[in-house]
Amino acid sequence: MIGKIEKDRVVAGKSAIEELYKKGFHGRPKDNKLELTLIEAAYLLYREKLEIGESGKKLAFRDFFKKAATIEPAFELKYIVYKDLKERGYYVQPSAVDFRVYPRGSNPGSGPAKILVYVQSERVPLKIKELLQSLKTAENMRKQLVLAVVDEESDITYYEVKSSKLHGGMEEPHPSLTTDATFLEDRVIIWKKSASEILLNNGFYGKPLDQERLQLSLVEGGYLLSEEVLKIHSMESDEILGIDAFVEKASSIEKDFSLKFAAYSDLRNLGFVPKTGFKFGTHFRVYKEVKSLEKLPHSEFLIHAIPNNYEFSLPVMSRAIRLSNSVRKRMIFAVEKGEQINYIDIGRKKM
Repeated sequence: MIGKIEKDRVVAGKSAIEELYKKGFHGRPKDNKLELTLIEAAYLLYREKLEIGESGKKLAFRDFFKKAATIEPAFELKYIVYKDLKERGYYVQPSAVDFRVYPRGSNPGSGPAKILVYVQSERVPLKIKELLQSLKTAENMRKQLVLAVVDEESDITYYEVKSSKLHGGMEEPHPSLTTDATFLEDRVIIWKKSASEILLNNGFYGKPLDQERLQLSLVEGGYLLSEEVLKIHSMESDEILGIDAFVEKASSIEKDFSLKFAAYSDLRNLGFVPKTGFKFGTHFRVYKEVKSLEKLPHSEFLIHAIPNNYEFSLPVMSRAIRLSNSVRKRMIFAVEKGEQINYIDIGRKKM
């Protein structure tokens, strides 16, 4: 088979439709010819199933590869992933999200693709907006989104990306009471023993300072203030702080407070018990339900809150996901979008 480069495609004659498309589902028939993407053409050239001509002479693989890399952005990364998937036994075709992949034992003539693959270099920051757009495309097509990250040695790590619909098991997000507390340097203290015991035992809020008093994190204090469980006094003047004043003060202490506060409040309202995830390098470890502090259950996942303009450093993301797997938890990113929180579950995937 002989093809010619035409803009960002390689076009082969009518006979290629029979040999390359009908037998291997490469390319797309058009006007009695076969159009191949540069990725497909490079793979077929490598497999010696296609020759590519330009200006009356055949191109060697090296020459075609170099030329294709000047035409298509991230060509070499996409080729690495395409070749890997093909050699794993998948049928692969171009898609709006780089590639669509058919299940093993299936092909484009026997059933739909199940996976969309999005290719990314480990060196290039991954914009959450672009990932969410790819995820939306996949979900609209009822397909699974897989992120293929190519590292500096051309090894590939595959990650499944999906939206999470979270539902906890706590019937009430907080006990019905009102009590006084004080905003100290970087935490909130509840002084009354009875209130401390109720909040600790019926919602796993805070940590005891001693037998009578309960210390709360800033997000715990802010949430209970917003739900009118607490009246929080300033340490300096003893004035009662409104929620806006509390958020302003807390944000001056912790730069991520607003993000964490939004995610924490949403998780509590969904019936979860979020606690600090500091030991795991994330914002929260999350319990679906806590019935007894003496028999504390295993926290099911880790949550890290990010803004909707966030850019992932892929080595950092990889470490977070590997750590979560090592402690038998799911890694979920809480993406703030206006007043809404979208939860994105990212985990390693075997292809």
